[in-house]
Amino acid sequence: MQKIDSKIFVKVVGSGSFLPGAPIPADEVDKYLGELTFAPEKIRKWLKRIKILMKELLEVDFYHFAIDPVSRKFTEDNITMSVKAAMEAIADAGISPADIDLIVYGSAHQDQMPTASVRIQEALGIEQCAEISVHANCTSAYKALLLGADLIRNGRYNNALIISSGISSSELVAEYYNQPLVKKEELFLRYFLSDGAAAILLQAADACQNGLFVEYNYIESVGGNKPSAMGNKRPAYYMNPREEFELGYHHLAQMFQEELRENFHEPDGSVFLKGLKRMLAKHPVDVEKIKYFQVNFPSKHISELIMDECEVLGIDRKTLYSKMASMGYIGPPMALLCLDKIRKEEQLAEGDIILSFVTEVSKFMQAGYVIRRW
Repeated sequence: MQKIDSKIFVKVVGSGSFLPGAPIPADEVDKYLGELTFAPEKIRKWLKRIKILMKELLEVDFYHFAIDPVSRKFTEDNITMSVKAAMEAIADAGISPADIDLIVYGSAHQDQMPTASVRIQEALGIEQCAEISVHANCTSAYKALLLGADLIRNGRYNNALIISSGISSSELVAEYYNQPLVKKEELFLRYFLSDGAAAILLQAADACQNGLFVEYNYIESVGGNKPSAMGNKRPAYYMNPREEFELGYHHLAQMFQEELRENFHEPDGSVFLKGLKRMLAKHPVDVEKIKYFQVNFPSKHISELIMDECEVLGIDRKTLYSKMASMGYIGPPMALLCLDKIRKEEQLAEGDIILSFVTEVSKFMQAGYVIRRW
């Protein structure tokens, strides 16, 4: 994966992000997503309790949803948000859309033809370029970054636009559910997922100097012998939409509590810690040079538990970087959005490292990156 014998370096020359609508206070989530008035009474009572608990655990002050609470219409979609983030990144890089010769788009999942990458290409007015769409839950943005960086390193492309977006609200609004069938694991996601998009512009460089450079990318799956802990019940073919709705197969669910804990934690450490160790074994870094450690998890509580584990690696817990409090968890784009915020809002000295790692739970795919300031 990283053995390309190349003198081409990959520089981050632009970045952008987009969050739809005004910040929504945590207490107004149900106003935007809608009350589940037709769910079983037992579920409705549980929802009242879980909302309070989630607010305490997550410590999220504001969310962003691409939906009008009055008209119940969506104000954005994955393409429009991606384009807005991409235009900001392109302007930041000081290039023209026509200069882009590769687009790599990553999202949690997608069911649309033609695929998102070519729709973004069209919206940006790019007549001809290479494009790839990746759909792999929260690892998708990392995989998009890996592909863009490696394809630049091997000399195939010069300017790669890496984009990720997520409109989780479309699967969380009350109207989406067959409410009499809903289960707990299909509803608690409503209180930490949010909408947004982010993009970065990668460019070929002949030397590592005066900027941020993608130093290493890592991906793996450790879910070969683990059950899926997140997903829907759709089969690998297209169902009759009415039948799908009547069976509730479209509901997005995530296991939690003991079921998730049992598969995430193993006797010799969490799958996250073990994956991060494998990544750092392949590409050792001086942990003293880690300025920001972006742990891509949807909960401050979980992130802090992970930092407890990571102390055995010598990673200072003060390096933990998160933007969840001000926007909720926007899924895959968070990995790129944090890069955008670091570039524009933080100070990096020469040699400083931005380290990021994620474990997603649909099938325990993992990914990470090392980006360094030179």
